[in-house]
Formats: sequence, structure tokens, C-alpha cells
Amino acid sequence: MDRVIVYVDDAAYAQQILAPLLAREAAADTRWVLVACAPRMTHRISKWVSHSARENWRAKWADKLFAQIVPMLPLSGSRVTTLVAKGPLTELTDQLQAEEAVAAQVLDARRPKMDVLQEPAVAKPRWSSLPGTLGSLLTGCGALWMLAIE
Repeated sequence: MDRVIVYVDDAAYAQQILAPLLAREAAADTRWVLVACAPRMTHRISKWVSHSARENWRAKWADKLFAQIVPMLPLSGSRVTTLVAKGPLTELTDQLQAEEAVAAQVLDARRPKMDVLQEPAVAKPRWSSLPGTLGSLLTGCGALWMLAIE
């Protein structure tokens, strides 16, 4: 029996990512581990909302997410386990991998964040290693030129 660990935060995006994986014939004999990655809350929210209320909100959010994703999984012969991530995903992945001797396939089906600037594939060449060096040099030359004219 294959094991697949899937990290999700958006049902529509996860369905697009999972569609090719579900098309395989072996998908029916798979143990699915769905891990909901709830949206981050700011550190200032603890002023207004208790820890238990935040955990309840995460649980309700995850239940809604799982209600959209679980029906599309083939349930004939497969098992579905649902979890809510409560910490670094690398540690959770290591913990889930250690549960069984067979290594599981890990699939990150989280929607990419658009507000985070991604690094360019090719580094842009810079004029100088010091920022503003060319501008400072031109300003200095301009000032000396003005003094020489007077």
C-alpha cells in the first residue's frame, strides 16, 4: 500500500495538483495523509483571541477544507487520515515518515503566495559592490565642477 502525504491550504488548487495523481490505477490502493496548513495569524492576535478559540477556528477551517477534498479521493481500498499542522512542516514530515518503514511520497499542494517576492532565476549584474557608488561619484564630480566654474 502506497502512502502519500499531501499538504493543502486551498481545496481548488489542491484538486488541480492531485488530479494527475488520482488518475493512476494505483490510487485506489493508497493511504492518504492530508495535512491542513491553516493561514498564519499575527502574533498580536493573542491580545484579542484566546489560544483555545484560535485552535477551534483552525479545526473548523480544516474540517471545511477536508469536506471539499476527501470526496474526490477514491475510497475503495484506500484510507484517508486528516491532520492540522501545528508547527514546522519539516518536523511534521519527519514524524509522519517515521511512523512506517516504507517512505511516503510527499506532495506540497499549497497555493503559492503571490505577495512574497521570489528570487529571480538569474542574478542581475551590479555596477559596483557598494550601493550608490556611481551616484555619489557623479554628485561629487558635479559639485567640483560647480566650484571650478565659480
